[in-house]
Amino acid sequence: MKDFSKLLTEKSKAIEAQWIEAVVRDRQIVSTDDLSRNAIRDHIPHVLEALVTVLAQDQTNDVETIAKASFIHGALRAEQGFDPTEIVREYHLLRTTILANLQDELIQATTPEVFSAMSMVSAVIDAAIAQCFKSYVQERLRELEQLQSQLTLTVQELNRLVRANQQHLSVLAHELKTPLNSIIGYAELFLRQQRQTEVRDTAPNISHIERVLRNGRQLLHLINDALELARSDANKMQAHPVTVSVEEIIQAVVEVVHPLVDARGLKFVQDCDRAPQQVLTDSFRLKQVLINLLSNAIRYTETGSITLACRFIDSDTWEVAVTDTGIGIPIEEQAQIFEPFYRVTSPHQSPLPDSTGLGLTIVAQLVELLQGKIYLTSQVDIGSTFTVVLPQKMVLTNNLDSQIASLS
Repeated sequence: MKDFSKLLTEKSKAIEAQWIEAVVRDRQIVSTDDLSRNAIRDHIPHVLEALVTVLAQDQTNDVETIAKASFIHGALRAEQGFDPTEIVREYHLLRTTILANLQDELIQATTPEVFSAMSMVSAVIDAAIAQCFKSYVQERLRELEQLQSQLTLTVQELNRLVRANQQHLSVLAHELKTPLNSIIGYAELFLRQQRQTEVRDTAPNISHIERVLRNGRQLLHLINDALELARSDANKMQAHPVTVSVEEIIQAVVEVVHPLVDARGLKFVQDCDRAPQQVLTDSFRLKQVLINLLSNAIRYTETGSITLACRFIDSDTWEVAVTDTGIGIPIEEQAQIFEPFYRVTSPHQSPLPDSTGLGLTIVAQLVELLQGKIYLTSQVDIGSTFTVVLPQKMVLTNNLDSQIASLS
């Protein structure tokens, strides 16, 4: 039986050098582009040494050396950013290089000797690949676990910062509301007193006070919206569902917005004849939704009408829609309309000074709290319709169950 181990020992250095060059030239192994030849060489001498012992007729197979060398190789290739197909490719090149260097001897050997030698070479390479992939996968999993741990810590830190910012925002808003309410109160008192006098030069004073009131109310509106948003982000908004009359809710909302409609010279249309008589919902939050939608429609409508429509959908759901004949919302902006501080742009109208950009964000969050969905259809220069689909009976969670029980 021909002993190929001595030949392999003599040609190990040549095989090693040829294999490194083959790997460097192979365009299917691009991860080697930034590696030195020593980094590419890695464990290959140890695999060749192990292969010598396998081919030797008088020595015990050195399987442990193969396993250890390939195991280290796999971990290193993972650190170097190799793709699994690149690892397979470099072992394929190693097998090809070894057989090319044994070719002359294999030609002179008998068929059983050739078959035995090629089988041993293939077995060693296959064992090396198996061990290499085992450590490669382990290293990748370790990297993923480390990345997951880092991401978890990052998310925790971000959550902490968000909570801190929400707390600071809430404290700041509450601190601002107290003096602001006092300013508005005294301004209203002074305005009433000025209007009751008959002095001719009070008109400029009244104008100044009205300006203070307008800006003060706008600032208070912004603070209230910011507080509402902070409560929502902190998951502190809660629903308190009770059985309520839809007609009473609609009438309460209309009373609030009707003066705004009249002030703009708009027509108000109410179409709620097909609305359910009673629903189980949070009446306060529902009023907030409708007032915000109607106020928004009024704000962006210069001429035409505002329509409030309600109707049954089926035995479980109903809908309320607010339609205006305002500036409309471009299709490319409709996906962003519910984002905080986003305001619709129009070539015919500059951003309104009394718009905070928070109203629709709050509406979307309140609708979700009421277990509903909100939809938008709009055309530029024609108008918009915001449709809110709500359950006739909110599904009660454990927390809501206790709230209902306390009301019964």
